[in-house]
Amino acid sequence: MATKTYNPKAWLFVLPVVILVAFNALIPLMTVVNYSVQETFGDNVFFWEGVGWFEQVLHSERFHASLLRQLSFTGIILAIEVPLGVAIALTMPRRGPWVSVCLVFMAMPLLIPWNVVGATWNIFALPDIGLLGRGINAMGIDYNFTQQPLAAWFTTILMDVWHWTSLVVLLAYAGLRSIPDAYYQAAKIDGASGWAVFRHIQLPKMKRVLTIAILLRFMDSFMIYTEPFVLTGGGPGNTTTFLSIDLVKIALGQFDLGPAAAMSLIYFMIVLLLSWIFYTLMMRNEDQ
Repeated sequence: MATKTYNPKAWLFVLPVVILVAFNALIPLMTVVNYSVQETFGDNVFFWEGVGWFEQVLHSERFHASLLRQLSFTGIILAIEVPLGVAIALTMPRRGPWVSVCLVFMAMPLLIPWNVVGATWNIFALPDIGLLGRGINAMGIDYNFTQQPLAAWFTTILMDVWHWTSLVVLLAYAGLRSIPDAYYQAAKIDGASGWAVFRHIQLPKMKRVLTIAILLRFMDSFMIYTEPFVLTGGGPGNTTTFLSIDLVKIALGQFDLGPAAAMSLIYFMIVLLLSWIFYTLMMRNEDQ
């Protein structure tokens, strides 16, 4: 039986990427770590603080409130976008000229810059001149996302669903297209229902791409900043002040670099830990 040969020279092609990633990621990360254990009052003068900033952040009610809002937003987003994306992918045509049209239509929201998405939805949802705002108020529902917390949450979630559901759709559609026709022919011969085909053929074959979709949407939604900041500015009050917005307020608004650095590292560890948990749970029994 033929054996694979190992060529260490192949690493030479990867070395430039490793160096670039180290320069763009590790060096800024070490700068953040340095700020997280020190205090500064300007003039490039630093004082050792130790783990004091970490303790302050972990015991802060402000951090707990922002984290709860972030977890709630991410949970709602995943609960809506993943099933909706799979449902849309199932209805898309598999053959014919409409395939290209649907794919282009689905990809369009992903091509729009994040700040433009926030600005567009800000105008779209204004209660006085926005099509969405005037439409909802015309139905007799009092709607003003600049003053009502529930309306602000509804608008932010609706904006994210419009912007990012297409990613789930494209990944799910790619998984569906990879299923051989022989599976469907066998299911038709056996008289399997549509639900049985989805449960035993389509869903298992989409498991890997759905894992990628959930991980990507989890990380993106958990680190969302530009869209809600442009749309609501974190308001009304602190209603939509997620972790990322709160972090920027501490770092740039208050210029508390030590607490901001400690909070960013805790933020990073939370995203890393939850991503690992998601991946482990979803890939369990994958070989089976």
